[in-house]
Amino acid sequence: MTTFASGKHALAISDRSGLVFPYLEMVREWNGAWVHFSEFEPKQPQLEPKPTSADPQALQRARPARVALPTPAVLNDNPFTTEVGTTVIVRENRHGRSTNDAVRFYQVKEPVGGVAISTLELSTTLNGDITAAATSLVLTSSAEFVAPGYISITSTDADTGVVNSETIYYTTNTTGSNTLSGLTRGTAAPSNGKTPTSTTASAHSSGAKVYGSYIITKIDSTIPYAGQPSTLPVSDSFSFTLANAATSIATGGGFFVFGGPVNDRP
Repeated sequence: MTTFASGKHALAISDRSGLVFPYLEMVREWNGAWVHFSEFEPKQPQLEPKPTSADPQALQRARPARVALPTPAVLNDNPFTTEVGTTVIVRENRHGRSTNDAVRFYQVKEPVGGVAISTLELSTTLNGDITAAATSLVLTSSAEFVAPGYISITSTDADTGVVNSETIYYTTNTTGSNTLSGLTRGTAAPSNGKTPTSTTASAHSSGAKVYGSYIITKIDSTIPYAGQPSTLPVSDSFSFTLANAATSIATGGGFFVFGGPVNDRP
């Protein structure tokens, strides 16, 4: 078996400097060079960079985002204030609505200023069948509907029991024949500054329930603030226009009245 001397008295010549050093103080570099430990240079990391890849993006238990549809919100008690004219003011604290939103009113408890509950809720029925492609329709009464605007038709399929709820935009109301025309079928009405997912155009039978809505104008005001700025903007009310004028100045409507999207979908 081959044995080697300890080298405690030996000398060695450095491959880097050519100088003589004690043999036992010599070390070998990554490239095989035999050098003194004072001359040792580690391998430059950039000579063999580590492979890189994109950061992982996928989640192990990912769930698709749910698009929440707008829902009716509770208005202030006795929310409606009428004038001797066609303008109605609606009070709803911090409502978050935008001008040109379409608002449908639900569960109005009492008339206000000569304006009937049916006028505020704009509820009527379809007078005659319509197909999914019809561009006009006839209501039992369109006298209170303001054009242009949005309506919702809700009907139940007699064969399947499926409830069809469609939002329709109309441009013209011919009150003499109770006809809404210039229809855009299967649309969605803007609510709280956004447009929900469109509905599906469907055929509806005579007698189907029809609900209208009002295009609103947001009313901004300011409240005092202890800091800077000294006032803060708030939106606690909005207005809409009736087709026919109220008969008196009044405030009412009842408690737990709701204002919401045109199409009340689950």
